[in-house]
Amino acid sequence: MAVEKWNIDPAHSSVEFQVKHMMVSKVKGAFNTFEADVEMDPENLQDAKIKFTVDAASVDTRQAQRDGHLKSEDFFNTEKYPNITFVSTDITPDGDDEYEITGDLTIREVTKPITFHVTYEGTGKDPNTGNMVAGFEGRGKFNRKDFGLNYNAALETGGVLIGDEVKINVQIEASK
Repeated sequence: MAVEKWNIDPAHSSVEFQVKHMMVSKVKGAFNTFEADVEMDPENLQDAKIKFTVDAASVDTRQAQRDGHLKSEDFFNTEKYPNITFVSTDITPDGDDEYEITGDLTIREVTKPITFHVTYEGTGKDPNTGNMVAGFEGRGKFNRKDFGLNYNAALETGGVLIGDEVKINVQIEASK
């Protein structure tokens, strides 16, 4: 296949995260609104160009009070910084259908490199639309403090309320 523009299908894609809570468990959440500009050959991602934009205010941890706090100045400050972006800068094969995709992650106008381990899940023809569809799974992690997400609280038993490491899992279905 050649490098072509692909469209993300948000109904069959997800952007999820998890963070350690109280040093003993994990809180999971998702961003419900996102879009991407993708030019790729799904069977050879080395020449792909990817720009992913997430609406930070679409954060959803299934708990309204926590979501409100995440949208506040303590965390994403969504009124001032409405978007989180990722722009690929380097794509390296890492085995059959596996890639390391490095790019610039920007949160609150702070940009740092992050690498996602991405698995190409394959392509197929959508029986409803006749379009070619490709699937991918990506996993990455970063330190939230690198992006100015510093809020925390000490626990009386020792440790802190929120872990520093954020794990991200992205499931993508794209069509052309």
